[in-house]
Amino acid sequence: MFLRKYPLRFAVVFIFLFAGFAYSVAFLIFIQIFRSDFLKNLELRQHEHSIVLEPRRGTIYDRNMRALAINLPVYSICANARAMRQEHDEDEVVEKLSGIFKMDPKPVRDKLNKDKYFVWIARKVPQEIYLAIKGLKLPGIGFIKESKRFYPNQTLASHLIGFAGLDNNGLDGLERDYDKYLRGQPGHATILRDARSRELMFDKGYIAPLDGFDVVLTIDETIQFIAERALDRMYKKYNCKGASIIVMDPRTGEILAFANRPTYNLEEASKSTPESRTDRAIVFTYEPGSVFKIVTTSAALQEGVVKENDLINCEHGAYRVANHILHDHEPLGTITFKQVIEQSSNIGTTKVAQRLGPQRVYNYAHRFRFGMKTGIDLPGEAEGILKPVRRWSKTSIGAVPIGQEVTVTPIQLMGAISAIANDGIYMRPFVVKYVRDSQGQVIYQHNPQILDRVISKATDLRVKAILKGVVDEGTGTKAAIPGVPVAGKTGTAQKVISGSYSHSHFYATFAGFAPVDNPRLACVVVFDDPHPAYYAATVAAPVFAEVVGDSLKYLNTQRAFSTDDDAPG
Repeated sequence: MFLRKYPLRFAVVFIFLFAGFAYSVAFLIFIQIFRSDFLKNLELRQHEHSIVLEPRRGTIYDRNMRALAINLPVYSICANARAMRQEHDEDEVVEKLSGIFKMDPKPVRDKLNKDKYFVWIARKVPQEIYLAIKGLKLPGIGFIKESKRFYPNQTLASHLIGFAGLDNNGLDGLERDYDKYLRGQPGHATILRDARSRELMFDKGYIAPLDGFDVVLTIDETIQFIAERALDRMYKKYNCKGASIIVMDPRTGEILAFANRPTYNLEEASKSTPESRTDRAIVFTYEPGSVFKIVTTSAALQEGVVKENDLINCEHGAYRVANHILHDHEPLGTITFKQVIEQSSNIGTTKVAQRLGPQRVYNYAHRFRFGMKTGIDLPGEAEGILKPVRRWSKTSIGAVPIGQEVTVTPIQLMGAISAIANDGIYMRPFVVKYVRDSQGQVIYQHNPQILDRVISKATDLRVKAILKGVVDEGTGTKAAIPGVPVAGKTGTAQKVISGSYSHSHFYATFAGFAPVDNPRLACVVVFDDPHPAYYAATVAAPVFAEVVGDSLKYLNTQRAFSTDDDAPG
């Protein structure tokens, strides 16, 4: 009766209901077939959170297993921005967080305004900030445990160690060069979250991180401190532009101390300048001056062109070489060859070099590995300049043998003086002793390596005696160490400025070793542009004496304690 009375109304209702049903079916089909992947991923993002598990970065130790760079646990602050906006007053959260961080509120607000389930608020914050924020119990704020690189000694050995970034990637120095060993391999985990985005538990796909390997250096933290203390004092006293010091065991090539000035704080690496990060000891080249006479001396004695007591006329301070007049720092008459080196006579050394001839001077300089890399296990080492004889001028025989027209690095000078200390055997210098895993298993080891014999042992003994005379009664008396026989050579070199030698800007160098009869330490000290005093005898030699003297006392104390420990009770 109803259907007959209202046929049109019934048809409209039926069509409406059918259309609605058809739309619902079509929508469900669309969701199931065409939108299922999207919705599944949305559900996973809301209820599952994948995180990267950071590995422990390996520790860098000195030779005595004292930490120079280490990772310690810290917390990072994160937020679920969506949940926070729904459950809490955003302005209040921003005010509280910016107050704790002592920063402008805008960066914090910008992060919380992002339409994301996960945003970083701050990475690897100090413990006091973490505790302050945790105490607020703000909804939507989370904490993730990570690790941060710390450098306990801050500036000590900074050019050698380098630094790592916020994500524990090595960015400079050994941190960068040995990053493949130090960084480890990250792990992964998936965390379940409830409807309020609260973390519940690890769910699936857990892969544990693999910690990085430890790197053990040849550096001795105590000797490094002794070296940097002395270098820094003289660097400031004489207003130097730059400075370097290297201490090495000449018998093995192990670097025990390695420092430059200017320097920087590894804890504040972002505030450093390119100049303060420059590793002058291996990249800085300069004309060494008279310290290069160790090469000429070695060549002359090895080739037999002169003997220690042969008399040489030093022309009272003026001698012509081609069209150039060569001078000494003070007029000298006829003296022995030994005295020529002790008093650092340019004229006497040049006369001996003329007996050798250019080719033999070049050959011995090359044998001492000038003009080439020493092979130290650090990147960026400069080769310096040692011109082949075909490029020498008529005056070069009066320049190269006394350390002009040739450029060197401090590490090259270290290699040369150490070869003389080591009976004429040139050892490759190195700074990494070995790499080990967390169980102490050695992964990589650097063993002492002989590169060449530069002179015979018999000749070497004669060179040592002459260099000992330099310290005993020559230009290097301020390098003397009471009770310890010392050998070495000074070098005061004019800087080349605008193509000519300056009379007011100099390099001051001392290279030596001790004790002479059984050398345990070789040391090279270089100062760039010291003033008002600039002679190596005044500026560099005293640093050698302090560093080597104090280091030998320390090593002797170590040996005494070691002997006591080994003695039967």
